Amino acid sequence: MPYDLQLLKMGQCEVPGPEVYWMSHWNSWELLYFWMILIRGNGKNIIINTGPPRDLAPLNKVWSEAVDPRSQFVRRPEEQPEEALGRYGLSPGDIDFVLITPLQAYTTGNIQIFRNATVCISRRGWIVDFHAPKFPMHIPRKLRIPDNTLHYLEIESPERLRLLEDEEEVLPGLRAFWTGVHHRSSMAYAIETDRGTVIASDCFFKYPNIEKMIPLGIMENLEECMRAYSRIKKEADILLPLYDPAVADNF
Repeated sequence: MPYDLQLLKMGQCEVPGPEVYWMSHWNSWELLYFWMILIRGNGKNIIINTGPPRDLAPLNKVWSEAVDPRSQFVRRPEEQPEEALGRYGLSPGDIDFVLITPLQAYTTGNIQIFRNATVCISRRGWIVDFHAPKFPMHIPRKLRIPDNTLHYLEIESPERLRLLEDEEEVLPGLRAFWTGVHHRSSMAYAIETDRGTVIASDCFFKYPNIEKMIPLGIMENLEECMRAYSRIKKEADILLPLYDPAVADNF
């Protein structure tokens, strides 16, 4: 049985063009929407990403200092996860699986409200982006996994955490594969639908990244980028960049 997908906006921000498009768009700003993807089918309710923490001030302070004061996360009340899911008759307790990509506060910030869900995170990313970084991280740990989220995953409900291999079937018709590119914890999720295979990932922020093979600006490895884009273009019937406002029009 194929899955149905809905888009739930968790907020937005603007970033300098070179963050999205490698070594180009120097004088432009790019609007990003942060999507939660609701996936329903086979008796399961699944989401990709949970939106940022309640308190946006720490995140916005770091982004303002590291990027530009214009780069501020903005969220309307109806873009909180509870309100967004409520429009589909669901509450956080109804979610069976939470799929995360990447390990950043704007994706992990509400994991702890989904107390009945299995939380799926890249095993490689869990190690390198959290437990044993190989190099100093430019984003503090609390802005990758907030304290209350970490306490939930490590102390309260560690049995809820499922670490995914680089290639793994999460459920029938829903598989994950590691991409890297943006972060060590970046994944792609391939979802079978009536319209074909949808692939959602943060390794491409916007459609031109992958459709025109313009590498992501804020990436960690160019070779990974080209390899991931080639694979995704080959396997996907429908592309779903997790930060592109144009996704709303295409869906």
